[in-house]
Amino acid sequence: MSTNKQRREAAQRHLQRQLERRAEQAQKRRRTLGIALAALAAVVVVAAVLLISGVFSGDDEDPEAAAPESTCDYVATDPGVNPNLTDVGLPDGNPPTDGTQALTMSTDAGDIGLTLDRAAAPCAAGAISYLAEQGFFDGTGCHRLTTSPGLQVLQCGDPSGTGRGGAAFDYPTAATGDETYPRGTIAMANSGQGFDGSQFFLVYGDSLEGNPNYTVVGTIDEAGLGVLDAIAAKGVADGGQDGAPAEPVTITAMTLAG
Repeated sequence: MSTNKQRREAAQRHLQRQLERRAEQAQKRRRTLGIALAALAAVVVVAAVLLISGVFSGDDEDPEAAAPESTCDYVATDPGVNPNLTDVGLPDGNPPTDGTQALTMSTDAGDIGLTLDRAAAPCAAGAISYLAEQGFFDGTGCHRLTTSPGLQVLQCGDPSGTGRGGAAFDYPTAATGDETYPRGTIAMANSGQGFDGSQFFLVYGDSLEGNPNYTVVGTIDEAGLGVLDAIAAKGVADGGQDGAPAEPVTITAMTLAG
C-alpha cells in the first residue's frame, strides 16, 4: 500500500508527463501551421507571377474587348426609310491604309481607268473596293452629267438613278477644307450632312472652286478622261447643264486590278 508521499510523487510525475505532452503537441501544431503558411505564400507568389506574365489571359478574353478599334465607321442605313437604298452589307472597318488600288470602270461608252488613294482616303477607297467586289456597280447607270464652267462632272453609284439612292450604309466625309477638284479627280458625292456613301463623281474639268466639302478618293487616267470628254460633248438630256446624260452611260463592270 502506497504512502501519501508516494502518491504525491506519482501525481507530480503524471502532471509532468502531461505538461511535456502538451508542449510537444503545441510545438507540432506550430510546425504544421508554419508549413501551411509557407505553402500558401508560395502559391500566392506563383499566382501573382502567372497573372502578371499573362498566362491567365488569352483564351478567356472577351474577343470583342480585345478587337482593335475600327479605322472606318461604316454604319448601316435603313432601306425601309429610303427605298432607293440597296442593302449589300458593310465593308470591313479596317481597310488598307497605304498605297493605291487600281480598277477599271468599264462602260458602254468605253473603259475608264481609276486609281484609288488608300492612304489619303482609306474609308472611301475601302467602300468603293468592297462595292466593286460585290458587283454593286455592275449594270448601273451614271445618272448625272454637269457641263457648266465651274462644275464638270459625271456622277455615278446610284442604282436607282434618282440621285437619292445608293448602298445602304454611310461613313463620315473625309474633307479637311483644303481640297481642290482639278480635271482627273475622283471624289465622293455626299448628302451635305457630312456623310459619304456609294455615289462618286468623275471630274473632267476643273470644278468646285471654293467648295472643299467632298472626299477626294483618287484619280482618272488619260484614256478615261478621253471617254468622259466624249460623254460630255453629247450634253445633257434636257439641253441644260445639269441632268441625265443625253446618251445614257451604263457601268458594265467595275473590276479591281490584282
